[in-house]
Amino acid sequence: MELLDKATVLGVVDLVEGRIDALVMVSAAEASLVRYLLHTPSTHLFNVRQAEAYARRLPFLRALKLPRSVVDLAADEPPLDVQLVAATASLVVREDLHPALVQLLLQGARQAYGDAGWFSRSCEFPNPVSAEFPLSPEAERFYRSGPPWLQRCLPFWLANFIDRMWIVLLPLSRLLPPLIELRVRSRVFCWYANLRAVERDIAREAGAPSANASAAAVARHRDLDRIEAQVERVGLPLAYAHEVYALRGHIHLVRKRLAGMSVADSPEEGPSASPPRT
Repeated sequence: MELLDKATVLGVVDLVEGRIDALVMVSAAEASLVRYLLHTPSTHLFNVRQAEAYARRLPFLRALKLPRSVVDLAADEPPLDVQLVAATASLVVREDLHPALVQLLLQGARQAYGDAGWFSRSCEFPNPVSAEFPLSPEAERFYRSGPPWLQRCLPFWLANFIDRMWIVLLPLSRLLPPLIELRVRSRVFCWYANLRAVERDIAREAGAPSANASAAAVARHRDLDRIEAQVERVGLPLAYAHEVYALRGHIHLVRKRLAGMSVADSPEEGPSASPPRT
């Protein structure tokens, strides 16, 4: 027996023309040369009856069974199940490859080769069965739980960053609710400074002459109206609505104080008192 090493195309030509007796090739079942040979009357598949034994003795081989009629259902080709052996394809990377790229390679391999075929079910490739190379931790994680959940909801770069930094981000997550609360309440608290300034102006203008006090009171009322109008437009969640009502109550207290001072400073009205009679 003479073994020849030729290109696959040349080997197919020699087999069809009868120059060689057998051809061993490694190719997908969907390859055009494989389909051509399966439909050529002068060629047929060799039934490897010891396929399982070869697969047990040689880890890089796998025993396969081509089901009856899978090539041509109407013509019943092949007429019987055929035992075959196939080389196992391994997806190998260097140890220093970034884990995120390992995830992308596995996802890409599943998208490209994960469909069902003559010899495999859907999503059967890639799979973690390998006797030649150790499985990387990132690949074990992929086969155990699939693609990371964050990558289904976020862009790849952001999902990978959060996935790698969750140990650092976990303590920060405890600070997030107080920061959000402070940010929301600050929309109301900033108006207390303006209200306090109006209150100081009222206290400073309390001893002014009546004419000046009246003009100052009008100006302070306008300041209070402006603050109240701005507060009405502050958008807050319902959980913080009490902050708005508390501020409006304080504005009302300052307004009452201003009104009381205006009444106290105004001249008494009514008939003038007559001098006592003797």
